Amino acid sequence: MRHRSIVIMVTALLFFTASLSYGFSNKGENCAKCHTLKKEEAAALLKEIAPMIKVMDVRMTPLKSLWEIDVESNGRKGPVYLDITKRYLISGSIVDIKGKKNLTREREEDLNRVNVSQIPMGDALVMGDRNAKKKVIVFTDPECPFCAKLHQELKKVVAQRKDIAFYIKMFPLPIHKGSAEKAKTIVCEKSLKLLEEAYEKKPLPAPKCKTQVIDEDLKLGKKLGISGTPALVMPDGRVVSGYRDAKAIEALIDRK
Repeated sequence: MRHRSIVIMVTALLFFTASLSYGFSNKGENCAKCHTLKKEEAAALLKEIAPMIKVMDVRMTPLKSLWEIDVESNGRKGPVYLDITKRYLISGSIVDIKGKKNLTREREEDLNRVNVSQIPMGDALVMGDRNAKKKVIVFTDPECPFCAKLHQELKKVVAQRKDIAFYIKMFPLPIHKGSAEKAKTIVCEKSLKLLEEAYEKKPLPAPKCKTQVIDEDLKLGKKLGISGTPALVMPDGRVVSGYRDAKAIEALIDRK
């Protein structure tokens, strides 16, 4: 009930601020002309409730009655929102219904870009043409059901787009018993077929080599801020978590 109440309060506040914005825009007014928020002021306001948070940037949102404040906390970056009265702080998503975009999620992806050149590719399984112009890195778990679903969508993408290739790295999660051994078997054989058999819940043979690749990739994932699977790293360094269908994956890759 408490969570529901918070959602209702946030929704009401967003409706209120959006209404203010609509009223001003009808009169040709822009809140930013009369209301300002400096980075230092935003930091001072947020310090009252989150002393360790770091303010990176401030800008007006498309609503024109909410500021977007880019913050960093515990190594993660993302936006929060402040209304023009500087009293109400909002943590949640702004969605462009007409454009079918989650603006908050897109901003988080932009802020948390990683350096793709720091990700070793030698142990990756390649789906598609190695010479493809656009290379996407996929962190997957052999026993993750959503990874299995995503894998089928990746197949659809490479079937339609010869300019896209997926470099698949094993990232077995501790919650999946036996996943690490399967990941080692797949890495030792560098076999997409074995990965697909794992997704189909078929038994895999024991690893035929000794490898530290899995441990190294788990450490790398932690460094990159990846804690779950599936996770995709776009060519420009954006990290996208969770399942997407083929059409959405293409749109993410092509996004500029």
